Amino acid sequence: MKENIVKEKSFLFAVRIVKLYQYLCEDKKEYILSKQLLRSGTSVGAMIREAEHAESLHDFRHKIAIAQKEINETLYWLELLRETGYLSLAEFLSIHTDATILIKIITRILKSSKKNN
Repeated sequence: MKENIVKEKSFLFAVRIVKLYQYLCEDKKEYILSKQLLRSGTSVGAMIREAEHAESLHDFRHKIAIAQKEINETLYWLELLRETGYLSLAEFLSIHTDATILIKIITRILKSSKKNN
């Protein structure tokens, strides 16, 4: 079976987001920003999974574009959590790097799907 890098990376990213959410709630007692992070960070992989079984090329592009928006929103929440002191620099850089890699892959997929029309 062909390896699907974005599917794998987005799932592993979602796992990290869930664990980060648990850490923020349990250790930092932060519930508002972390809930937003949980929603956007886990929806990236969900949209990738939906795109996998898209009904058309247009539907595929639409779902990938939503995944792109969600990972971008996730970057925002991560940056906000860092700037407000809920994440150390090391914690931030670790997950921010994964998010940046994901947005680059998703953007490449979206651009490639538009070229191959």
